[in-house]
Amino acid sequence: MVYTPHDVVKPEQIAATAAVALEEALVIPAIFQREGIDQFKGAKNDAINVKVEGVLPFRSYGFRNDRSTEIKFDTYAEKTVQVTFGGDIYSAVQLTDEQNEFDLDGWAKLMAKQTEAVGRGLEYQSVDYVLDQDYAVTLGGAVAGRDFRKTLIRARDVLNKFRIPKESRTLLVGTDWETALLADESLNLASNVGEAEAVSALREATIGRRYGFNIVVSNELPADKAIAMTQSAFIFATGAPSVPQSVPFGASASHNGVALRWIRDYDATRLVDRSVVNTYKGFRSVEDILIGRDATSGQAFVSEYEHFVRAIGLDLDATADVLPDPDGPDLKQKELAAITGVSAAADGASA
Repeated sequence: MVYTPHDVVKPEQIAATAAVALEEALVIPAIFQREGIDQFKGAKNDAINVKVEGVLPFRSYGFRNDRSTEIKFDTYAEKTVQVTFGGDIYSAVQLTDEQNEFDLDGWAKLMAKQTEAVGRGLEYQSVDYVLDQDYAVTLGGAVAGRDFRKTLIRARDVLNKFRIPKESRTLLVGTDWETALLADESLNLASNVGEAEAVSALREATIGRRYGFNIVVSNELPADKAIAMTQSAFIFATGAPSVPQSVPFGASASHNGVALRWIRDYDATRLVDRSVVNTYKGFRSVEDILIGRDATSGQAFVSEYEHFVRAIGLDLDATADVLPDPDGPDLKQKELAAITGVSAAADGASA
């Protein structure tokens, strides 16, 4: 949208346009579960709580038994995952009178560039958050005898054993992974590139769908890294700050869970217009209580630990998989291996 100097520019309209542009510019945050903070303003410690469904074990009772033993009652509880806002991403620009009169053809162009800058900041910080996770499983891309098709099948198998929902799964890959996957004739991904007109950065970055994964490329992710995940593995929250009453021109807007604020004022002491676009942001991973089954009694039980199983890592150059050790000193790894069957000992021919 282009404005002439005689147009009446409504901040709400420009902010709304910018919010749409910001949402469409995102790749990695766009595959996270999104939350807004408007309903949580004023919450303690600058945080919001997102509910995660609870789990219940099944139990069995002997048929025609003597009823001397009581049945066991379980308590259902939903867990809350707290997302703390850890920063304010912004772009601030000053425009002289001369630039405003002769160089800038309306505020929409400037807003597009500022929105692009904010989106880039969110993209880089989401990458940092993903890379900082402690993944229970990391699959190697250079495992002997396993091509990339089999690696994707292996990733699917691990998530299935972790009982992760099959919908909304994504394989997020760096550029070296993209090159390798496109070159693998067994996957036949190269024919998908450019088939559909892109309407967003996420769609542009999607190179195909195989074995239940939408395969998405990120230029910001290290080239040799990849993440197989479901949407709810990570939570991405944004919030548009309120427009101060002292600011004569400004508005907040959101689109598909992505919010921002635009404020503009004039510094008469330096004869410059000032434009600021910003948003509050927060990231969080989601851990789960798992349901196991006792090998002796056959009864179900709830895991003692919480496990991050909604995403696993992939390393293009690794020649071996990193899997939970069922015999090591780490009790959390031992529990995960026992419940899911995903372990270094059980890997064998399935690798």
